[in-house]
Amino acid sequence: MANRQQLMPKMGESITEATVLTWLKGVGDPVELDEPIAEIATDKVDSEVPSEFEGVIVDLPHNEGDVVQVGEILCVIATEGDAPDGNSMDIGTQVNPEELAAEPEEEKVPYVPEKTTVAVESVQVNGGGRFYSPLVRKIAQAEGIGQQELDAIAGTGKEGRVTKKDILAYVSSRAVAPGQASPQIATQPIKEKEVATKPAAQSMKQPAVTQAPAPTSSSFSGEVEIIEMDRMRKLIAKHMVHSKATSAHVTSFVEADVTEIVNWRNNIKDDFQRREGEKITFTPIFLQAVAQALRDFPYVNASLDGDHIILHKSVNIGMATALPSGNLIVPVIKDADRLSLLGLTKAVNDLANRARTNNLKPNEIEGGTYTVTNVGSFGNVMGTPIINQPQVGILAVGAIQKKVAVIETPLGDQIGIRHKMFLSHTYDHRLVDGALGGQFVRRVADLLEGFNTMQSL
Repeated sequence: MANRQQLMPKMGESITEATVLTWLKGVGDPVELDEPIAEIATDKVDSEVPSEFEGVIVDLPHNEGDVVQVGEILCVIATEGDAPDGNSMDIGTQVNPEELAAEPEEEKVPYVPEKTTVAVESVQVNGGGRFYSPLVRKIAQAEGIGQQELDAIAGTGKEGRVTKKDILAYVSSRAVAPGQASPQIATQPIKEKEVATKPAAQSMKQPAVTQAPAPTSSSFSGEVEIIEMDRMRKLIAKHMVHSKATSAHVTSFVEADVTEIVNWRNNIKDDFQRREGEKITFTPIFLQAVAQALRDFPYVNASLDGDHIILHKSVNIGMATALPSGNLIVPVIKDADRLSLLGLTKAVNDLANRARTNNLKPNEIEGGTYTVTNVGSFGNVMGTPIINQPQVGILAVGAIQKKVAVIETPLGDQIGIRHKMFLSHTYDHRLVDGALGGQFVRRVADLLEGFNTMQSL
């Protein structure tokens, strides 16, 4: 038997860590190649990790809820075959011999497949559900910082986690009197000073920091139910506030006559479902018009990096999708302008279905250059959506409604019943001015009103 270490896989360019949500296998359970062994969550999407080996699970060094860095050991699997020479626990090319040689001798301990001991040391959580790394815990203990005082420190890490820099900056600003620990957090910039950590012998300079005071408790009248936000809701809230603080939001509205599209879809939808085994909705038609308009107005298919404008050559359209949990996710259709209407229909249905069943891959929600959200699916006629950073625009399509309208004909104006909808284009006024923002959404409406009803799928 040979023991193989499976590492936390890389799941995207910007993803450096993931949280173990659920172990699908336990110690002693057999596992097949590509069989899911854990459900993990990143700051973008939840997904499953398939096994890279066939064998038996012998160690799960992390508990559910632990944060694991990309490239860190996720689990150990015993596989059939001879163990490498010299070390029955060797994993071949996955371990760097130089790193092993550099480890202090006292840290080399016999291999013990004990889950609970390792997990407790890796990450600890207080009663409020906040993670603290072993280093942060060690510094807090060495400096006499109690749990309550530690909880009051504002963290700059992901999901508000306290980093090494946060606690060192706090240590340098606390010390009101010898032997007295002040629970107050600095609200003014502090001078740079060297802070010695224990047991490390090195010192580092900390930049001036300003930390917000700890949140105060709220009082409520009457009967209430207090519910903790789930992880995805917290991320959505964080991203929305960040977007409003980053972009100068402006919204332009246009009403489009989509009568011809409605009649065309009604004529072909039954035959399409019999032939393809799936439905054709209005969404791929909207996306086709948006993709063409983005080609016509490249400054809308852009993003900002400081004072630099980045014009994207690829048209990657994100489509906001509501989940059964009530949360929201935005899968991305890559190179949407190169897909036919049939290709867009297949992509929309596939991504929407897998989004609702939590089967999206991390790279399928990355790389968007523009976003479309269908507020009309909930009966809303228009909306003012928030821009998905770092994009500079987002389009909301409203509900299609029958309206009495004036129809221009060769014989003169007539009154008729038409299917109409509002398009709401929110854009970043730092780059997109009113003229460009209005022209873009007008172009989308013109493309919808000029839809080719002679085409077939």
